[in-house]
Amino acid sequence: MYNDEHNLYHYTYRKDGSETETHPAPQAGPAPEYQNGPQQPVQEMKPVKKNRVGMKLTALALCCALLGGAVGGGIVWGVSNSGEEDSTTINVSDRTVSQVAVNKVDGQTEMSDAEVYAANVNSVVSINVTGTSGTNWFGQPVQTASAGSGFILTSDGYIVTNYHVVGDAQTIQVTLYSGDTYDAQYVGGDEDYDIAVIKIEATGLQAVTLGDSEELNVGDHVLAIGNPLGELTFSMSGGMVSSVNRTINVDGTPFNMIQTDTSINPGNSGGPLLNSYGEVVGIVSAKYSSTGSNGETAEGLGFAIPINDVSSMIQDIMTNGYVSNRAYLGATIGSLNASMAQQYRYDITEGAFVYSVEDGGPADQAGLQLGDVIIAIDDTEITSLDDLTAARKSYTAGDTCTLTVYRQGETITLQLTWGAAPAEQQAESQSQTQQDNSQSGGYIDPNDLFNYFFG
Repeated sequence: MYNDEHNLYHYTYRKDGSETETHPAPQAGPAPEYQNGPQQPVQEMKPVKKNRVGMKLTALALCCALLGGAVGGGIVWGVSNSGEEDSTTINVSDRTVSQVAVNKVDGQTEMSDAEVYAANVNSVVSINVTGTSGTNWFGQPVQTASAGSGFILTSDGYIVTNYHVVGDAQTIQVTLYSGDTYDAQYVGGDEDYDIAVIKIEATGLQAVTLGDSEELNVGDHVLAIGNPLGELTFSMSGGMVSSVNRTINVDGTPFNMIQTDTSINPGNSGGPLLNSYGEVVGIVSAKYSSTGSNGETAEGLGFAIPINDVSSMIQDIMTNGYVSNRAYLGATIGSLNASMAQQYRYDITEGAFVYSVEDGGPADQAGLQLGDVIIAIDDTEITSLDDLTAARKSYTAGDTCTLTVYRQGETITLQLTWGAAPAEQQAESQSQTQQDNSQSGGYIDPNDLFNYFFG
């Protein structure tokens, strides 16, 4: 018990509820006189007989009301007060935790978040890679390690992830939700679309179900499962679709993305973005934690590659090791800038500058020449190499488009049929890209030239 005479709060009570300090009973007759104050009236305290039956009925009614309002029912825990007939009751729920049913994703049944997780967590993998990044002072390669996520596409071990997760890896290790670990082989990928396929030697795996990213609307609920920070494996986060068809620029490469406020962190890259039906609608690819020239902080900006944009490419990589139907121009292209325009006395200062044309390639057949500046493809304005790269992604080999070209002070139009890069050039491009990433840590200056001979 706590009792401090200098404190206003005195927690000294008997178990029967009366105070421990005793007071003299009021006496009949005149009130006593006080030396230091006026006389105070003394009120006669009459004992009040408790209506115990009424109290019981009231308590019972209250308990019934509480129990009736409890969701899911409950049990009553009675606490006796030293043998007194009155009691204090505490409602404790007896609801049992229901097991989450592992439903098969059928594209027709909407699921709770817990059901989406249960249906897909065995299809998500944690990826750990090792590689090299440049050399130290002694000329020795600097070993690096990083982590990412992926998802099982087929039951025989094909796994989809981001190119930037495994593109320059020397070793790749995959861990399943069961804890089983496998060494994985790099099958192929495409840096422009940031997709890659790896393979583990296993059978009977649980594969994901691909959905339709075109059906996504702003405000739709989405979930991400992955390996945030490389150590919080198989974590799920949820949010909404903030925007669709959002174009962002990552290290000089434009991407068409699904924007979401779902919590995405380093290590989530390559994992699935799922809709409320448990279908994969995107590949988690990037997060912006800050933006703006003045260092403004930004949160809730995550991005995923729409699965519809890359599903055919993924199948192509599984078959050929690269994207065989990727639109191919057959020219070396760079960005025109103001200093170049002044040097060549051009009337324009923006566009995609043609440095060279491959003999017999699609650009040559269309009539492109050295010194031409592409300023539009169909109805899309082209102001730089980035714009041309983004526009090219909407075409595949065999598609035809109209080029608007600046040549010697005039504007002309040319008809171009996109080609497909030969396999040996694709393989050489991937090998060169991996070597460049190893030497430079993966950074490519967006103002550098980009060789379209390699697609």
